[in-house]
Amino acid sequence: MKFYNILIYWYLQNNRELPWRKTNNPYFIWLSEIMLQQTRVAQGLAYYVKFTEAFPTVFHLAKADESTVLKMWQGLGYYSRARNLHFTAKEIANNLNGEFPSTYKEMLKLKGIGDYTASAIASICFNEPTAVVDGNVYRVLSRYFGIKTPINSSAGIKEFKTLAQSLIDKKQPGTYNQALMDFGALHCKPQNPLCTTCPFSGSCVALEKKLIKEIPVKEKKLKVRKRYFNYLVMVTDDKKTILSERKGKGIWQGLYQFPLLESETIINQKDLMASDKFKALFPKQTTISLYNSKEIVHKLSHQHLYTQFWIVETSNSDKATINWSEINKFPVPVLIANFLEAFQLKM
Repeated sequence: MKFYNILIYWYLQNNRELPWRKTNNPYFIWLSEIMLQQTRVAQGLAYYVKFTEAFPTVFHLAKADESTVLKMWQGLGYYSRARNLHFTAKEIANNLNGEFPSTYKEMLKLKGIGDYTASAIASICFNEPTAVVDGNVYRVLSRYFGIKTPINSSAGIKEFKTLAQSLIDKKQPGTYNQALMDFGALHCKPQNPLCTTCPFSGSCVALEKKLIKEIPVKEKKLKVRKRYFNYLVMVTDDKKTILSERKGKGIWQGLYQFPLLESETIINQKDLMASDKFKALFPKQTTISLYNSKEIVHKLSHQHLYTQFWIVETSNSDKATINWSEINKFPVPVLIANFLEAFQLKM
C-alpha cells in the first residue's frame, strides 16, 4: 500500500477538530499557518479565534493600525510574523482586490510567505500538489526513511523537500499535507512517539535500527548571545510614566517599552544612577528600588535577556506622558506584560 494511503487512512480516524479545517478560504488558512509557526496549536487556537472575530476578512485586517495588530498578537512572540501579516493583508486588499493568489509561485511573492506557508495554502485551498515541510514532516520522514542529513542544513532542506514532493497524493494534496502534519504532532512525536501502534512500524527504518531518539539530526545552533536589560519604570505622583515604541530592525520592533539601559553585565543601583542616561531622564530627586530581587532571564532563539526592572518614583516629569491607567492599551513584549501584570496588582 502506498505511503499516502496509509497516512490518509490514519488521518481520517485521528484528525484534530480545528476551526480552519472547516474552510478552504485562503485568508483563514493563511492566518492559521502564520500563527502556528513556532507556536503550539493549543496556544495558537485562542489567538486564531480572537483574530478572526476582530478581522473577519482581509479588508478588516488591512484597515487596522499596526499597533492594534501587535497588541492582539502579544504573547505569541516572533512579532515579525504579525508585521508581515499586516503588510501582506494591505497588499492583498489594496492591490489584489482582496483576492489571494491561487498558485504556489504567486504566493511566494508575498511578504512573510515562504515555501511551507505557500505549499499549505496552495494545496488546501487550490488543490495544487505542493508538499509542506515543517518540523513534524522532517521528523516523520527522517525516521521512516532513516535519513541522517541535518534538517537545518541546505542539503537537508533540499533533500526533504524533494522527498516530500515525491510522496504527495496528487489527487488530494491538501488532505495529505494535513495528515502528515497531524501524524507528526500526535503520533510520531518528538518525545515518546507511539511506535507500538504506528501504522508504519513494519517499515520504519528508525524503529528497526533503534534510531528514534537520534533522528532527526540538527546541526549545532549558533552561539546564544547574553544581553543585560535594565528597564527604568517611572512612577510620578500623578500616576504617569514613560513608554516609547521600539524602532529599528532589532527584536520587538513596533512594541512599546519603558526606558531601557543596556549594560555589559548585571549592574547595581549605584552604577545605574551613575549612568548618563539615568541622569538625563531623572535630573530631579527620585526614589529608586529594584523590583525583582533576582534578574529575570527571558530566552529568545539566539539571545538570552537578563532583565532587571527598576522602579523610579519622582514627583513629576515632563517626559512622563502615559497614564498608568492607560498602559495596558499598548502592545508590549511578553517580558514587560508579565511585569505589568504583577506590578499593577501592587500599585
